[in-house]
Amino acid sequence: MRYFFTSLGILILDQWTKWLVVHHMSLYESIPVLQGFFYITSHRNRGAAFGILQNKQWLFIIITFIVIGFVLYYLWQLKHERPIMSFSFSLILGGAIGNLIDRLRSGEVVDFLHFQFGSYQFPIFNVADSAIVVGVIVLIILTLISPTVEPNESLSEARDS
Repeated sequence: MRYFFTSLGILILDQWTKWLVVHHMSLYESIPVLQGFFYITSHRNRGAAFGILQNKQWLFIIITFIVIGFVLYYLWQLKHERPIMSFSFSLILGGAIGNLIDRLRSGEVVDFLHFQFGSYQFPIFNVADSAIVVGVIVLIILTLISPTVEPNESLSEARDS
């Protein structure tokens, strides 16, 4: 249950910060937080990460529902077996639902976290995107460092050996 609360926390933080941006900033308005490095910039994205596949909302909505189903299944299966993996899935779940709400409500995702490194402008993103990226990175690391499990061996049997 704690993993669902983590997802809910991400979802609430994501939707609240997006609400603040939409209701208190003009589109494309940029507020410097750390001049030359970090800004809050009101931006909308009708595509996927880095603005690819613009205006393919139906595709993103279908994929997101599939991802949510997959994550819910694994959260249920893992339960107490793999707490760090479950935590990473909960980050992905909260982020996926946060961006899905935007796509269903307005056909675009509200982005606002804007970093610059010298002349390089990192793509603008949001809390949901951050949660998804952190969750995926943790899953990749866990996959790379976890011992392999034989096909007929359960996770608990593999851990005990």
